[in-house]
Amino acid sequence: MKVYTRMGDKGTTALIGGERVFKTDERVEAYGSVDELSAFVALLADRLRPDGTAATYVGELNNILSRLMTVEALLAKGETGAEKIAPMDLQCVVWLENRIDAMQATLPAIDKFTIPGGHEAVSLCHVCRTVCRRSERAALRADQKYGFDAVALAYLNRLSDYFYVLGRSLTAHYGAEETLWIP
Repeated sequence: MKVYTRMGDKGTTALIGGERVFKTDERVEAYGSVDELSAFVALLADRLRPDGTAATYVGELNNILSRLMTVEALLAKGETGAEKIAPMDLQCVVWLENRIDAMQATLPAIDKFTIPGGHEAVSLCHVCRTVCRRSERAALRADQKYGFDAVALAYLNRLSDYFYVLGRSLTAHYGAEETLWIP
């Protein structure tokens, strides 16, 4: 099978089920943003992988990558073919909340925003966080027009929080300096 089909040369693509839509469709924009997020999450996992002490984080990121593929598939559903994709399980959101709470319990409390940086992995967490926020906004636009899985929306919302707390955790893990924003 060839990678290229020439079907998109005039600006359209197929959703799951075969429906053709313009590549500017809100659903395509949203799953494209989630796809970009997945690439950054994979990059973060790859940067952490050589550090054996970060294996737990790598495992979590692999779990997240799998869930993001589900979010992409849910966004790519057309009018037909919807039965092929199961809705997202609320346990995915609960898992994120549990991981956020567990990491946060080990960190000092702060009452200011943190400034990204201090270590490459921390900066990548913030890239993931911001791309996740953009993905969530795109998914919300798709939801307004076509409807979208409510649990997947909650997952994206919680996931950006996860990346923020993961950044703080990796700051501590690597002994980097956490810089707070003081206006």
